[in-house]
Amino acid sequence: MSIGLLTLLISIPDCHTLKQKRSRIQPVLARLHREFNIAAAEMDHQDSHVEATIQCVALSTSNREVQAYLQHVVDYFPQHWPDLEILQYRIELI
Repeated sequence: MSIGLLTLLISIPDCHTLKQKRSRIQPVLARLHREFNIAAAEMDHQDSHVEATIQCVALSTSNREVQAYLQHVVDYFPQHWPDLEILQYRIELI
């Protein structure tokens, strides 16, 4: 069994309060969970209203499958949330 961890550092432009940030991040987390059946949560930058760190975890039978699956999440992100910019991402296999 392979476990993959995807860490996304995203920029949230035109966001001026933490309340606005939550209202933009929560639908992203819900949709990632629904579309990909992965666990997703905001893990860092909770006090910043212009950045967020989202982590996603996926399980698979092989490293290659989980790597491709999480890369698909990265590719999916800008197509569905063009207003949120991925500043950097990292995929780790456990």
